Amino acid sequence: MDIYTVLDYFSTYGLYFLFIIVFLEYMNLPGLPAGIIMPAAGILIASSDMNFMTALIVSIMAGLLGSYVLYFIGYFLGKPILDKFYQKFVNLQPSIDKAIGYTDRHGNKGVFIARLIPVARTLISLTVGTLRMNFVSFSLYSIAGIAIWNIVFIYAGYAFGYLFLK
Repeated sequence: MDIYTVLDYFSTYGLYFLFIIVFLEYMNLPGLPAGIIMPAAGILIASSDMNFMTALIVSIMAGLLGSYVLYFIGYFLGKPILDKFYQKFVNLQPSIDKAIGYTDRHGNKGVFIARLIPVARTLISLTVGTLRMNFVSFSLYSIAGIAIWNIVFIYAGYAFGYLFLK
């Protein structure tokens, strides 16, 4: 899906589209990556009456709720899921164990940093759920990381989106 199709959906469905797509993306489901969605939201904000802060808050809430789904999947089903994954992808076990060890050692800081790294930013929720990290701490550090990520990408579309619309 190209940027023009995304913009068309945004202009038709507005914040509902933003919420659903970001929610699904933070659940690590296949779809549109944030690198397309967030700048497209910024382009729409710049070229319409949509409010930047409202779109930002909606995107943060959607990201946080999607993260909660993975957190609780990890919390309640993490060990069995990891065991099946290890059986199926034996060669990935050292990498996964390393990521879990890093998260376990660095805790809250690890959540915040992971929120700023593509792919890791969505998978961190499952990892910390599996480790049963404190939910309030997870939420606070997730909000901070998600907010920074979303601000940067939405603002990029807002500030430079006119280049796509030429």
